[in-house]
Amino acid sequence: MDRKMLVKTSKRLSLILRHHPESVGLTLDPAGWAEVEALLAALGGRVSRSELDAVVAGNDKQRFAFDETGTRIRASQGHTVPVDLGYAEAEPPAVLFHGTHPGALDAVLRTGLAPMTRHDVHLSADVDTARRVGARRGRPVVLEVDAAGMRAAGARFRVSANGVWLTEAVPPEFLRVIGSSD
Repeated sequence: MDRKMLVKTSKRLSLILRHHPESVGLTLDPAGWAEVEALLAALGGRVSRSELDAVVAGNDKQRFAFDETGTRIRASQGHTVPVDLGYAEAEPPAVLFHGTHPGALDAVLRTGLAPMTRHDVHLSADVDTARRVGARRGRPVVLEVDAAGMRAAGARFRVSANGVWLTEAVPPEFLRVIGSSD
């Protein structure tokens, strides 16, 4: 499967497994899992099992995971449909990062980070990842998150299977702009 097709299939899987499983007649279980065979059938033969394996293995952000039997698949985070991914609470590094765009910056600094349509705010353990995330909508702005301060104030953190840090919200007092790219 060429790179262009990998990306296209990954985007389609994100839409189905994170936001609209009903669009192809699929049902996710309470933990977000779907049967692989049901997903492939729902895709109408446009994706083979080997192509699905290639998308899961080749996704640079590890957006998807198979269960231990390889018979179920789910998105690692970012759902807008109700799921409980079962990630245990974890102790975050002292500092985490979030990438955004200049158009959102004033509101973020005034009200903090909110999950919007997702279940949680997504944070990165490194600046480069945050910069890439922020660049999806143009010139990125990177925010430093005082995770240690938030934790001391009672915030809870979890980390997804692909290393994305998750929390309910980030109040503005725990944010600091550390850079933007021109």
